[in-house]
Amino acid sequence: MADDQAGPPPSADRTKPSPAQTAADDARKKAARKRLFGLLGLGLVGAVILYGLYYFLVASHFVSTDDAYVGADVALVTPLVSGPVKAVRVADTQAVKAGDVLVEIDPADATLAVSRADAEYQRAVRMVNGDLATQDALSAQVGARAADVGRAKANVEAAKADVAKAKVDYDRRQALATSGAVSGEELTAARAAYTNAQSAKAAAEAALAQANATQKASESQLIAQQVLTKGSVDANPQVAAARAALNTAKLDLERTTLRAPIDGIVTRRQVQVGQRVQVGAPLMTLVPTSQVYVDANFKEAQLRKVKVGQCVDLESDLYGGGVKYHGRVVGLSGGTGSAFALIPAQNATGNWIKVVQRLPVRVQLQPDELAQHPLRVGLSMKAKIDLGCTR
Repeated sequence: MADDQAGPPPSADRTKPSPAQTAADDARKKAARKRLFGLLGLGLVGAVILYGLYYFLVASHFVSTDDAYVGADVALVTPLVSGPVKAVRVADTQAVKAGDVLVEIDPADATLAVSRADAEYQRAVRMVNGDLATQDALSAQVGARAADVGRAKANVEAAKADVAKAKVDYDRRQALATSGAVSGEELTAARAAYTNAQSAKAAAEAALAQANATQKASESQLIAQQVLTKGSVDANPQVAAARAALNTAKLDLERTTLRAPIDGIVTRRQVQVGQRVQVGAPLMTLVPTSQVYVDANFKEAQLRKVKVGQCVDLESDLYGGGVKYHGRVVGLSGGTGSAFALIPAQNATGNWIKVVQRLPVRVQLQPDELAQHPLRVGLSMKAKIDLGCTR
């Protein structure tokens, strides 16, 4: 019994580490931890150095964003004349070429308007031709009045000669009357002849004055007619106005057929057969998929070195990272999105909180890449600008 209570067996005493061994193990563990923390610190310092080198050598030359979307300058199809729709030749999502017929408006009213305008034009031409004929008649009349004036002048000269002859005869007889060589009856006849000659002269002079007045009146009528018919028939104001009205009617007739102004995809078609459309009413939208661009919204702090002409690499969520687009910066917007919002931020209020703003950057894409992988308006894009590259 005494031996059983003496303590642990000798083998247990041999396996228990001594205090020296425990201290040595603790020292080794501390040294291992120090080496581990040292290696970890060196790894962190190396990572920081590598990141710094990567940032200064690579990352600082690029700015990127995934807040980018495809856009395009769409064409809004609107009628320039009103009327009922006769036919609609396209449907939504249909691709069309410039000049393709989109919508046909009933041309009946426009056709009648062309007929009326053509009749007015023909009437104007005939009226001007009539005025030209009147001008020729007035020219002949002026010539006749000039002949009348010449005849009246000759009559005046003849009347003057008759007066002079009658006066000589009367004076001669009056001188002989005192001697009784001429009878009183002959003297009276000579006096009457002289008086008649004077009256005939006065009548001839009056006729000359009337002929001159008639000539001036004819010349004034001719001048007035020449003003109305100055130039050719086509240059006449009445004919030109009628021709312009005819051309307008023909243009309205052509506009009853609406054609595609550009190549694109039909979107948001809002017109049906039988619908009466008004001038300016939107009928559909054409999206030019071959001329789309990207508006990339970069943070204001990213735009310090962004300039027009810099290279841009883009990815589309539609095709994934396997399809790369290459473009260039063509412009920066004149204001942020919040500046042009329907309800702009009231930054002058007392509870103002600063929010980092984004500015749209317009990126032009390469047409050949768009032809291979078409994009649609509104699709999401990822954009990365190379600040050291220009195209």
